[in-house]
Amino acid sequence: MKYKPLVLVVEDDTPIRRFMVAGLSTQDYRVIDVESAASGVSQAASHAPDIIILDLGLPDRDGIDVIRELRVWTQAPIIVVSARGQERSKVEALDAGADDYLTKPFGVAELLARIRVALRHLARSSLGMSESAEFRAGDLLVNLNNREVTMRGEKVHLTPTEYRIVTVLVRYAGKVVTHQLLLTEVWGPESSSETQYVRVFMANLRRKLEPDPARPRYLLTEAGVGYRLMDE
Repeated sequence: MKYKPLVLVVEDDTPIRRFMVAGLSTQDYRVIDVESAASGVSQAASHAPDIIILDLGLPDRDGIDVIRELRVWTQAPIIVVSARGQERSKVEALDAGADDYLTKPFGVAELLARIRVALRHLARSSLGMSESAEFRAGDLLVNLNNREVTMRGEKVHLTPTEYRIVTVLVRYAGKVVTHQLLLTEVWGPESSSETQYVRVFMANLRRKLEPDPARPRYLLTEAGVGYRLMDE
């Protein structure tokens, strides 16, 4: 029998919660839905869901605090859904431990796509991305064993810093990687405010990896937040 992933929906807006539950239930997901932070934490602890969809504006507690608490003991992907569209809210949620962020209103197709990406990333993490692992998306291939990046079968020469950026993006493929995370992973914590470093190197990477750098297919910008390496 095919395994049906369990999704926990924590959302206090009843019409939106029902909308998500209906959409997920028709796509072979099992769903638990609650309307408060306290119930969400309790259900997450008792049912160990495969993925958590969390609103930030809950009646009894701020969703950012809920993310931080959940991250103490669970690695289940957390997708934030919120009416807070400001860049600062997105960065705060992602830095707190969320895996992705959807701004209301959104469609079922987009929600399902984000869930698939999060579950794929979880599967890769649980298996462990060994040094012999490869990442492939369209014509882009990253071989971590040989430290090689190819586009359409042709080897692409990257500087050591460019390659480190690529490996970080591969590790979080499909997810938003914030400027702060990239800076910390590649340049160290002392460079956490130098976002211009990232912009310059990402522009160089796009010239090397994108068929049309002005309309990127693989290295996408999340405005004011960071970058996302597409994996589908």
